[in-house]
Amino acid sequence: MKKWTWSGDRAEFRNGFGVFQVEFHQSMHQHCHGQISVMESQRKSSGEEDSSGERGLLHTWKGYSYSVTPERVLLSRPVLQAALGTRHGVLLVEGGQVYSFGEFPWKQSQVSEVGPLKPVLESALSGQRVVAVAAGSFHSGAVTEDGGVHMWGENSFGQCGLSSLTVVPNPTPVAVLDPDTSPPHTIRVLELACGEQHSLALSAQHEVWAWGSGCQLGLVTTIFPVWKPQKVEHLAGRHVLQVACGAFHSLALVRCQPPQEARRPLPDKCGQCNQLLYTMTDKEDHVIISDGHYCHLGVELLADGEARLGPGRSPPLGLQSSPSEPLLSSHTSASAPGPYPTITDHTDNERGRTVAQNGEVLTTTDSDISAAGTDSDRTVGGVGGAGSQNSPYPDDQAVKEYLKKLSDTSLAEETAKMTIAGASFQPPADSLDLLTSDLIPGVMPVTTSSALNSLVSSCASAVGERVVSTYEALSLKKMINYYYPGVGGVAGVPGGVPGGFPGGRAEERVGLEESMQGKKSCSTGDIREEEDEGLSRRLSLPGLLSQGRYAVRLLSSTSAHRLLSSLTSSYTLMLSPRLMRRASRPRVRAVPLTPVGGLPEAGELLPSLQTEVWSWGRGEEGQLGHGDNLPRLQPLCIKCLSSKEVVLVAAGAHHSLALTAQSQVFSWGSNSSGQLGHMGCPTTIPRLAKLSEGIRVWDVGAGAQHTLLLADGDCYQPILYYSGQQVRDGAQDAPQDQTEGYSYTQQPVLLPFCMNLGYVSAVFAGGQSCVALADRNVMGFIASLHELAAAERKFYCKLSSVKNHVLRPLLDLGENYRCRYSSAGQRPWVRESLSTALGPASTVLLQSLARGYSRLCHLTGQHSASLTANLRRRREVKSLVMLEHASIFLDTYTEYCCSVGNFLVMGGFQALAKPSLDFFGKCPELLQRLAESSEENIPLSDLLVALFYLPMRHLHEYGRLLLKLGTCFQVSSVDYQKLQDGCSKFEALALHLKRRRKEAEYTYHFWKSFPGKMTVSGLDSLRKPRRRLICESSNKALTLQNSGRFSVNWFILFNDALVHAQGVVPYKSLFSTHHVFPLATLWVEPILEENTGLYGLKVISPEETFTLLACSSMEKAKWLRSINQAVDQAMRGAGQRAEPPISRTASYTFYKDSRLKEATYEGHWLAGKPDGRGMMKWLDGRIYTGTFKNGLEDGFGDYVIPSKTLNLNDHYQGHWKEGKMHGIGTYKYATGEFYEGSFQDNMRHGHGMLRSGTLNSSSPSVFIGQWVHDKKTGYGVFDDITRGEKYMGMWQDDQRQGTGVIVTQFGLYYEGAFNNNKMQGTGVLLSEDNTTYEGEFSEDWTLNGKGVLTMANGDYFEGSFTGEWSSGLKVTGSFFKPNLYDSDGDKGRAVKLGRLAVRPEEKWRAVFEECWMRLGCEAPGQGENQRAWENIAEALTTSRRQHGDSPEMNLSQTHNRTLGSLEFIPQQHVGPVTMEKYDRIRHYLIKACDTPLHPLGRLMETLVAVYRMTYVGVGANRRLLLQAVNEIMSYLARIFQLVRFLFPDLPEEGGAIPEPSSDPQDKKDSNCADTQLESPKPGRVVSSSALLLPVLLPGLYPPLFTLYVLEKEREDDVYWECVLRLNKQPDMALLAFLGVQHKFWPVSVPVLGEKTEVVSSTKDACFASATETLQQIRQFVFSTTFTPSDKLQVIQLTFEEITKEVMSSLEGNFLWSMDDLFPVFLYVVLRARIRNLGSEVSLIEDLMDPCVQHGEHGIMFTTLKACYYQIQHEKTT
Repeated sequence: MKKWTWSGDRAEFRNGFGVFQVEFHQSMHQHCHGQISVMESQRKSSGEEDSSGERGLLHTWKGYSYSVTPERVLLSRPVLQAALGTRHGVLLVEGGQVYSFGEFPWKQSQVSEVGPLKPVLESALSGQRVVAVAAGSFHSGAVTEDGGVHMWGENSFGQCGLSSLTVVPNPTPVAVLDPDTSPPHTIRVLELACGEQHSLALSAQHEVWAWGSGCQLGLVTTIFPVWKPQKVEHLAGRHVLQVACGAFHSLALVRCQPPQEARRPLPDKCGQCNQLLYTMTDKEDHVIISDGHYCHLGVELLADGEARLGPGRSPPLGLQSSPSEPLLSSHTSASAPGPYPTITDHTDNERGRTVAQNGEVLTTTDSDISAAGTDSDRTVGGVGGAGSQNSPYPDDQAVKEYLKKLSDTSLAEETAKMTIAGASFQPPADSLDLLTSDLIPGVMPVTTSSALNSLVSSCASAVGERVVSTYEALSLKKMINYYYPGVGGVAGVPGGVPGGFPGGRAEERVGLEESMQGKKSCSTGDIREEEDEGLSRRLSLPGLLSQGRYAVRLLSSTSAHRLLSSLTSSYTLMLSPRLMRRASRPRVRAVPLTPVGGLPEAGELLPSLQTEVWSWGRGEEGQLGHGDNLPRLQPLCIKCLSSKEVVLVAAGAHHSLALTAQSQVFSWGSNSSGQLGHMGCPTTIPRLAKLSEGIRVWDVGAGAQHTLLLADGDCYQPILYYSGQQVRDGAQDAPQDQTEGYSYTQQPVLLPFCMNLGYVSAVFAGGQSCVALADRNVMGFIASLHELAAAERKFYCKLSSVKNHVLRPLLDLGENYRCRYSSAGQRPWVRESLSTALGPASTVLLQSLARGYSRLCHLTGQHSASLTANLRRRREVKSLVMLEHASIFLDTYTEYCCSVGNFLVMGGFQALAKPSLDFFGKCPELLQRLAESSEENIPLSDLLVALFYLPMRHLHEYGRLLLKLGTCFQVSSVDYQKLQDGCSKFEALALHLKRRRKEAEYTYHFWKSFPGKMTVSGLDSLRKPRRRLICESSNKALTLQNSGRFSVNWFILFNDALVHAQGVVPYKSLFSTHHVFPLATLWVEPILEENTGLYGLKVISPEETFTLLACSSMEKAKWLRSINQAVDQAMRGAGQRAEPPISRTASYTFYKDSRLKEATYEGHWLAGKPDGRGMMKWLDGRIYTGTFKNGLEDGFGDYVIPSKTLNLNDHYQGHWKEGKMHGIGTYKYATGEFYEGSFQDNMRHGHGMLRSGTLNSSSPSVFIGQWVHDKKTGYGVFDDITRGEKYMGMWQDDQRQGTGVIVTQFGLYYEGAFNNNKMQGTGVLLSEDNTTYEGEFSEDWTLNGKGVLTMANGDYFEGSFTGEWSSGLKVTGSFFKPNLYDSDGDKGRAVKLGRLAVRPEEKWRAVFEECWMRLGCEAPGQGENQRAWENIAEALTTSRRQHGDSPEMNLSQTHNRTLGSLEFIPQQHVGPVTMEKYDRIRHYLIKACDTPLHPLGRLMETLVAVYRMTYVGVGANRRLLLQAVNEIMSYLARIFQLVRFLFPDLPEEGGAIPEPSSDPQDKKDSNCADTQLESPKPGRVVSSSALLLPVLLPGLYPPLFTLYVLEKEREDDVYWECVLRLNKQPDMALLAFLGVQHKFWPVSVPVLGEKTEVVSSTKDACFASATETLQQIRQFVFSTTFTPSDKLQVIQLTFEEITKEVMSSLEGNFLWSMDDLFPVFLYVVLRARIRNLGSEVSLIEDLMDPCVQHGEHGIMFTTLKACYYQIQHEKTT
């Protein structure tokens, strides 16, 4: 049953859902507006809901009257979108099909008219999935899923984009191509909009494309029609969100530019005509600034050059169309500033407020400003209008006349009386513009700036200044506007001064109109102004004073002085030097109440609220919204809408609509039928549609002469409002062009049938028709969605009201000063600013609160727009952002609640009450209404607290509505789970924030009662914004054990610290001292009561440990639980664990420890001590980063020590032990020295290398060797790079002491004794030419004593020598010349070197000792084998962990796997060694020695380093060869000792590994026989060279082989000369020369796989394979993988290749004899051409494994050696 019942002004509607009452009230102005009061009298019947489960139901009607009944259009599928033209419509249904209805004159072969209830399917679109449709006056369009465009209908003006056709009967594809690409690619389109003669498309790149005819295209062209779609270049680079088309104008909703682009410098030139926008002329006595630029390209011009205006229309720009209409200019500001109360008492202030349409309490000032667009930036015309039309500046005569009028006329006679704060104030009429604030709507602000500039000039003249800064002018202007907000009319009352000008000033009006006409035709400057509280106030000259023409003059005439004197009495405050100084002070940084760029984390998830509306096209009806009736050829921003958060635009035939996120509707344009929803004038700028309180509009439709609004009322079922042409009974079907029988509404009226339609989701309008899409409430789901969206819109309006009427005015108090006049006289007094009242800390917190509130408000607005968009199209749970991205909402609410709590804790609301009382008065009804508080006499501070905590209630609303939505689904469904999870999250957060509020209030009351107990400084140091009180011991529930008799202790537990306050009883300030223990570094342990009988708690902090005694076990448990939970929360935990972890990460600053005083540690802790990885910073700049143990540096760490004298840092990186440098590390000194090696007790101790200076410095040197207690002691090598000397010997206390060797870069060699860093004692000195001295030395290179000097030829002196070697010697003795016939042994007195050098086993003892220590042995071989293996595993694991913690030390995957395998203790280290175990041991050693993290690998790496350090560079002296070889043999012996310690069952050097055999006796006999017949086989005898040379020799080979080459240089030269000479012969000649028997000569040789006969000219062909094999022996020069045993293997393979070739030619068994083999092998050696064969032979001989010297390999090596000597002595003829 559905029934309407009418009774006077009340109507009732009954249906199955309940009874709805509608009341109509007549206002004083007889403007009828409705208010719906919906009440449900009974519960909804779910059965009826389920039976009507339909969506997308289409209802259509025309006009408005009581008898109008919507008609239902029946379609098989739900309608998704509708679009209406003048007499037709287009419908998009589910599945992507398109239907048309109405009149179709373009349909030629079909029925040209179809009733609205019988839509026709557009079959031409079959197979295409359409996603959007649009309708123009007489044509239509559709967008397919792939972004294609189809058009049909009237095409006379090219509006369908198809050339050569006047009509397009069926949908036809239209190509939208980008001509800038080659080849042109197709543009993907998102949506269409159609007008009467044009069409617009929005691309996927959010650019606008246009085609058709008229200036509404926005294209730079004069040729129409435009058949092909073209890009609107003026919007290129901007993000367009929506487009809309009127009959002859266009609208675009554009996202604001990002901040960095929005704050770009103002353009200097016009973007159209390239002329200067601003000009400035600096004359002798004045400066003229003008922005009166006139751009002809911004206006549609006629042939005669005049602007086209509508027929019969009055000239635009500032003219009054009626006496009651205020004179308005057209340049609008970005936003209206917050309302300021008038300077009267609070009753007058209350009268200035009115109630707006969306439930917000507004001042009339705010509403009118937002409706009419404030004109804070527009002033025109300079000081007069009588100047020449050809000049943009007023001439001097006009200025003089104007000033004369001001000076000759009395102030009291020129103006009406104005009451300000009870004092009569009467400014002159001509100076009225001085008082008229640009914030007051309806008052022409044109002369404000001109007179203001005159005032500034006068002030400047008085003080003798010539230049007046623009900023001072701005400051004065804002002071005037603030101190006198009521001038021109009471603040809040629109209209201001009637008429706008004093009577009879027609010439000024005409001049004004003429000057404005050019200005308003173009506005190509900065199109986005900031909000009035904006982030960046423009400081550039044009931005501040860009208001037409200005003449800033320095007046010295009599009239100027009279003007100044006349103004002095009334403007004493403004001209006060004190206020001038105060105005020029830097302003407090403003807090943006709209987040710039929105919420970063929201991204593209939510719609943007920072939007702009751009318009272009014809403007004769004012439908462009720029304040004039001029056309615009290109898009221009409507500036007054830039800060209104427009989310939707709609265009009727000649009017426009903009819907904001605050559910307000702005309208402008033609209002002939009341379609704007208000009767205000003018209609050329956006004004608010007049709606009743609490009505929130969320969708709009614009027809030819009407507007349709979809809104929320008192319930969540949508209602419809209509404004415009009113259809009377019986006149609904009248033609459109007939106006008889039609009237119109003066403001939107409620459509009574709206409740019958169900839940309307969208409305559309066009022509005279209206369309509504509705849904039936299926399972309550649709109703719940509408309720959620309606609740969010209402909540956003509430938040916006608080922001605009509470928060913004309070913040404005921080930037301005309040003034009133005292009751006794006219002397003004100034109140303190808000920052002074709050204090610096609370001011910052208030700004933080404002930012948090702004983010929350902005997020809510975005979410409400998202929910509204979801209602229009999708209506699905998965599209709810609050479910998929709940963290954005939770984080924003948490941040805001924290900022409110911080402000409350610091007493901010209490301090804010006083300035709020001045602003809101003693009866703050506005605050009570906004805070929804019904209490009486509630303190203002409590009211503010309730108001700012109000958003927390909405979290419960979220949870309730999500739970309600969840009941519409099955419990097992995915949607139900999502809704349930979302509900749980919001409810949990609501409870959490409720607890946070209680904590903040509890803390605030604690601080309120705190004074008197502690000093003020103590109070200030403890009171912090984020600190919350948990409990305190003022009731003596907790005491300190062993405290003094007269001492008083007070413990206060906060959420971040435990405070211990102490004092002495007699003193007034009870607690004089206190200490703060951070909770993150606090450990609490209960003391067992059985042991002590006390209820104690042991408290451990990094530097103190004390015991607290509770009065009872219950109190003890309470404090223990409270502290543990607080500690857990301080560590970012949930605070629910019984005990916080004993190991944690925290930061702490030491205050007591002498070593760490005032140092800050940040890292891991364990039971009150730093333990684990962390960082310690000292105040003097020292920084340690690494591991700690028991509070001390222990493990690997990085230590930086600043050097104040050098202004550089010492840097240590290495191991620590018990707080000291201990182990391997590197130390880089500030002086430039660099040490790498071992440390002990912060000193260099053990093996290490010190580099001093650089190659370019004065004394570069390198020392590598042993250190003891920071001094060189033991064996070491010192390379003096400056002197070119290298010392290798013993040291004592940084001095050379003992035996040693010195070599120089000049070839000198010395070995002998050193004492006190000098050569003293017996020594041997050799020069490069083999001259030798052996005897006594007293100084470096100074001979002093007995000795023998032997010449290179064998002659020698024997006697006493004195003098320096290089400067001449004195000899006392005998000269001996050996007999020529003496034997060779007597000729040479060769000195055996090495006798006076350090023995090999004494070298590098510290290196081996460190390796033994790593294995756990105090001395070599003294330790436990198992302990050694455990130390190895521990060292590898620790090293891997350190490398993992340091990204710069990352290991490769292969290295990681190697370390992993080495960490396990091998099983072969115990038990008898077999060949299999021996191989495993060998492989283990290869891997161990390959990684420096293993002790053996570290040893190998160090030995290679010291060896190269010794024998490279100056150390590459041939006389050191013997020492170098002996040193390697010493390495092998000592390393083998380490290996045998790790593998104790490994046989000794030369020991045999038993062969596996079933019969031990047979094996024994076999071994005995083998020892007599042949040498042991390789691998059966254990030797250090065979086991260790493969891993040691590769690193030592380069310097070692260099020494061999130097030693064998002469022999190798002789050998090589002979090789080159003999290799000139062909093969047969060389074989014959060497005596090779003919039977061994190859007859044929393979060449490229074919046999080739050997002839006399053949060369390098015989025995080629053997030659190539032998050449592999020299690969040792280029590769370090061959050992002597490998080289012997190459020799063996060479013999095998020779045998193979000989056997193939003899074709029979053959046994070599040495006489036959040697010549053939000699031939192969010659052809192999091995360059340094002598060095190779010597190296193999010295390092060859002794066990193979007498075997087969030994014989073959002897043959090679014999060949080498044979070649040296070979003679050729």
